[in-house]
Amino acid sequence: MSVQFGIWNFEGQPPAQEYIENVGATLAPYGPDSNESYSKGGLKILYRAFHTTKESRREKQPYVSPSGGVITWDGRLDNRADLIGKLRDSVTVNSTDVAVVAAAYEKWSTNCLRQLIGDWALSIWNPINQSLILAKDPIGTRHLFYSIENNQVTWSTILDPLVLFAAKTFSICEEYIAGWFSYFPAAHLTPYIGIHSVPPSSSALIQPGKHIVSSKYWDFDPGKRVRYRMDAEYEEQFRSFLATAVQRRLRSDRPVLAELSGGMDSSSIVCMADTVIARGTADTPRLDTISWYDDSYDHLEPDWNERPYFTKVEEKRGRTGCQINLGSLGKAASLQRLFASEFDNDRLVATPYRNGKLSEYFKHYAAYMRSQGHRVTLSGIGGDEATGGGVPIPTPELQNLLVRARFFTLARQLKAWAVKLRKPRLLLLWEAARGFLTPSLVGVSAPAGRHAAFWLHSSFVRGNDAAFCGYPSKVRLLGPLPSFQENIVTLDVIRRLLAASPLQLELPREVRFPYLDRDLLEFLYAIPREQIVRVGQRRSLMKRALVGIVPDELLHRRRKAFVPPDLRKESSTEWPSLVEVGRCIVGSSVKLIDPDRFLEALQKARGNEEVPIDMFRSTLTLESWLRHLTVQGVLTNSISTNRQGYSSALEAQDLRSSAQPHGSAS
Repeated sequence: MSVQFGIWNFEGQPPAQEYIENVGATLAPYGPDSNESYSKGGLKILYRAFHTTKESRREKQPYVSPSGGVITWDGRLDNRADLIGKLRDSVTVNSTDVAVVAAAYEKWSTNCLRQLIGDWALSIWNPINQSLILAKDPIGTRHLFYSIENNQVTWSTILDPLVLFAAKTFSICEEYIAGWFSYFPAAHLTPYIGIHSVPPSSSALIQPGKHIVSSKYWDFDPGKRVRYRMDAEYEEQFRSFLATAVQRRLRSDRPVLAELSGGMDSSSIVCMADTVIARGTADTPRLDTISWYDDSYDHLEPDWNERPYFTKVEEKRGRTGCQINLGSLGKAASLQRLFASEFDNDRLVATPYRNGKLSEYFKHYAAYMRSQGHRVTLSGIGGDEATGGGVPIPTPELQNLLVRARFFTLARQLKAWAVKLRKPRLLLLWEAARGFLTPSLVGVSAPAGRHAAFWLHSSFVRGNDAAFCGYPSKVRLLGPLPSFQENIVTLDVIRRLLAASPLQLELPREVRFPYLDRDLLEFLYAIPREQIVRVGQRRSLMKRALVGIVPDELLHRRRKAFVPPDLRKESSTEWPSLVEVGRCIVGSSVKLIDPDRFLEALQKARGNEEVPIDMFRSTLTLESWLRHLTVQGVLTNSISTNRQGYSSALEAQDLRSSAQPHGSAS
């Protein structure tokens, strides 16, 4: 995953050389394969390549088009063959992806964005109309951040340079933190007020002296319908779309690594990849797998252990992958140690998501990738949501029948589902009907832990209720089918997850998601809901279509509900002490945490009294991260806003001591 950075001063003032050198040094570890730039007047663009395809090795970026447009592209163009056919007067089969994108922009201007299928982030500077376009693919698999000052705009695919070298401090975005506490923040947010993220499937148009114009260039069509006469036709089309999605993501000039659990999503990707490779249509030298399992609870519930299932896939493909036993690596590190050191102080950690390099699993994962030369990982994220995973429920189907007034079919399906689920028909009908009501009317609210987290500032909680609740919405009676609305809501959660997942410097890789393929999702959103989930049958279409491709043991696996022994009841010595937390609560200075109540909750936790553990863990992580930002000197309205020091020697000593590893808390 390559990285880009740009700064455009509207008055033509070039950036200072020291500034550019600092930015370049920050970008360098993410893009080890090239160091390229473009300069003209007040415009400076930096590009660092991370090659994953043979075409990318021939790219020269930033790319200057015949009309003078400067294009910087971080992505993989999946429909390049189709576009080359449409643009044959200006590109050939040997053209790089960025050259194809540039030709598309030359011909169709911003209308080209809707035709770019793949994972990508794109910037286009147009000297003719003095404009900058920033855009991302419809799923949002790449990052692209920007900040606008009075006379300039700065953009980057990583947050660090926008935060570190802004010559100012930042206030924390409360909505982002509220979203972080519950599920994931909205995709257009960053933790910093004044720094924005380009939303998925959207473009931002920036011109001197004008407000930014942000708009969607493409979206899934709610009116699209795919109907066949026989189940076999749906199954054939599913196999075809999944094969294409996997084939696109096997495009790499190095071995590809697939994450293989014992579940359907990752297993189907690996098995379909083997099918594609056997056909000779995959552009990769080899597919390897990495799996993880935990045998700690075999004496309580053997089905919790994924190893018997992913080994069935290994047996089918005749190859054993890398296997990591999570049980042998030990359980989670103590909270005391995490509070002290989970955020490095020598390098900015721009978001409050935990530093993965502390995990032994992470270290094993990274070591294996380095040893085999992998740069691309295939992930099953999105498969469960798109193919009807989880407990099969009739709600979307029944809602569709309600809005379409198909009452005879509704009565028949209610009866069938009631027998299967052993629930009254009226209850199933109510569960479907209440989706059309405003969430607050039916008791939809934030997780209980949020309400019990009495140590959070009341104004912070009240002002960000929607984010704390995960942005709930009601089903609209008019417009798209309810099942389509649910698909989009679920996809938006995945988009927020991707937006919140930072690049990991310790594990340089490009993660690809076959089940988030645009064409595959369009197909799944357009077919009847009863093809996806049938009465009491989750993943109906997927399981029917993959017979003979995925081992039967996985297709017919029955998961049992199992909750491992409660590992959250840490002893009092595992929580940080009052001395280690200190008197300076940074979360209080930015109006997120009530310091007295926070310390009261800490006392209760250390005394093994009842507190909402998950919420308190998150608050400790937040406080640790805010202290890290204070040490980095980027936080406004904290204990100190001075980049060179702290407001007092005592406060500096408190923060620095709490940022260092300690032994067991006293």
